[in-house]
Amino acid sequence: MEIFKTKSALKAFLKPLKASGKKIALVPTMGALHNGHISLIDLAKENADTIICSIFVNPTQFTDPKDLEKYPRPIEHDLAMLEAAGCSGVFMPDVNEMYPQGGDENWHIDLGNAEFLLEGAFRKGHYQGVTQIVKKLFDAVEPDVAMFGQKDFQQVLMIKNMLAYFKLPITIITCPIIREEDGLAMSSRNIHLSTVDRKHSLVLSQSLQFVVDHFDNYSLKELEDKAKSFYKNIDGVELDYFTIANGETLMPANSKEEHNLVALVAAKVGSTRLIDNMIIK
Repeated sequence: MEIFKTKSALKAFLKPLKASGKKIALVPTMGALHNGHISLIDLAKENADTIICSIFVNPTQFTDPKDLEKYPRPIEHDLAMLEAAGCSGVFMPDVNEMYPQGGDENWHIDLGNAEFLLEGAFRKGHYQGVTQIVKKLFDAVEPDVAMFGQKDFQQVLMIKNMLAYFKLPITIITCPIIREEDGLAMSSRNIHLSTVDRKHSLVLSQSLQFVVDHFDNYSLKELEDKAKSFYKNIDGVELDYFTIANGETLMPANSKEEHNLVALVAAKVGSTRLIDNMIIK
């Protein structure tokens, strides 16, 4: 497994592979890898010949400096996981490589109204930062396909909107959420949960599963109200939102007959903010 610190070294590695017709997949990450990330590598191997995983903790998408500061960076662990998973190469640039001093970093593109909903309402500017770094990674790798996890449902939608904005010929493949045995969605943030928080965190998947299991039994409003009631009287758990939305616009669903419906939730558990979702149909 090759490790690259610069875009030029990465491009030099990829050039002969592309010339010989090899299909390239990019798996963008911020490190602190878990089995959810490895599922992206596994799916990438089914869709491409060469797998490049990037590890870069991107400063422009953190709206809270403390969140950036405490983001886990277990690099030796990450590299061992990627090698075992059969990754072809790892792109690990530093901040100056991706945001060179003196470079023009003005970035604001039209991502559609969904940018300002849900996560966008709680983390203003977040998706401009996400799409900025993903565009930089796409420019560095020029992949045929790119893999993203369903857990960041809104993020995948924003990246697809960015692709359309720039008319980039890249296929986005969304990978299903990987969960712990008790239902908690795998996340790099889970390491911050105390024993009590870890127990309380199950309310996210339980409330989502309730909506999926009882979708035919209640109206949309009743489903949302019942799901929100899961969060009452749990010490240290603060619900930011729970919504049943149109999966293409993220606007609240108007009808159970809409063909693309997803339930999304965000809550603060202790000091750790978690998100989760389940596709209804």
